[in-house]
Amino acid sequence: MITAETLAQLAKYDTPTICNVIELFDVVPRNRGYMDARIRCNFPELPPMVGFAATAAFRSDAPPTTGDAYGSMERQIERFPDLPGAPVVVFQDLDDPSVAATFGEVMCSTYRAFGAVGLVTSGSGRDLDQVRAIRFPVFTGGTNCSHAFCHILHIGLPVHVGGLTVRQGDLLHGDVNGVARIPLSIATAVPQAAAEFVAAERIMLDYVQSPGAKDLAEFTRRRQEFSSVVGKLSERLRSGT
Repeated sequence: MITAETLAQLAKYDTPTICNVIELFDVVPRNRGYMDARIRCNFPELPPMVGFAATAAFRSDAPPTTGDAYGSMERQIERFPDLPGAPVVVFQDLDDPSVAATFGEVMCSTYRAFGAVGLVTSGSGRDLDQVRAIRFPVFTGGTNCSHAFCHILHIGLPVHVGGLTVRQGDLLHGDVNGVARIPLSIATAVPQAAAEFVAAERIMLDYVQSPGAKDLAEFTRRRQEFSSVVGKLSERLRSGT
């Protein structure tokens, strides 16, 4: 069980720190588990986004055979309570390249009203000034002024966004640096490990960020101390103690 308190603790750390800590558990290859540079944070001034993926596929290059985007949104929102915590809406835009915006002010305002804490799309977005005003984090592959024939296809199935396969219920962490997935098996241990990792970084940072001339031998000593502390932390995390 991942509690609201755990999510709040995770939100205290930036996404690169979360990625650094995940590496220490050695449960995911270092070149996996995060979205690539195609997915960009639209509002870098907002704090980290942490929540559980609510997945869907999207198209806008041809009219839908049945229904409309807003009707499909209702089916999405109906599934929000099934998630273990706050939703992050994740869209795969099946048009390549993206033809029109996945979201705008109405969609983001609606998702936010029903508890979502952010949105990620491999496609594009619009109404960015209005979405920024409601402080709703969005991560996109671009920007587009039109919604064209926007419609939502499947809901709740795996999607592929920014090189990452995202499944319904995956735990996502995103900020100005990008979006990563936190393995559920280690999620409750990550906040404490992050606190220890940040403290270990200060061994080097306090020295190199302080005023005055620097001595390479002292830097080397501190780097070795940092490596030793982090190595012991990793051993402890991998052993589960």
